[in-house]
Amino acid sequence: MSIRYEQKMIRAMIRLYCRKHHDTDGQTVCADCAQLQDYANSRLANCPFGDDKSSCRQCAIHCYKPAIREEMTKVMRYAGPRMLYRHPIMAMNHLRKEIFGKRPVLKSQQ
Repeated sequence: MSIRYEQKMIRAMIRLYCRKHHDTDGQTVCADCAQLQDYANSRLANCPFGDDKSSCRQCAIHCYKPAIREEMTKVMRYAGPRMLYRHPIMAMNHLRKEIFGKRPVLKSQQ
């Protein structure tokens, strides 16, 4: 999956989380969630694996700061199961990647 697709998925998950936990309308997010989303997007844009990346959870390189990684874990634990109802195709693609995806090799190691 492409980096853009991963960014789209993160955006959807953060919206679900923010709607429930920060009482937003589901189309916009609060300032804290917007900051989290911007950080995640910048990390994805600079991923050394590019479009060949595995899921961040399976990655050997953890590029998130520990506090932000904990916050993202909260978001994903809440939004992950709900993605099956709100965005089923996106959720199934992500699960397929989690189960059958291989660990990528850095381009410098090829």
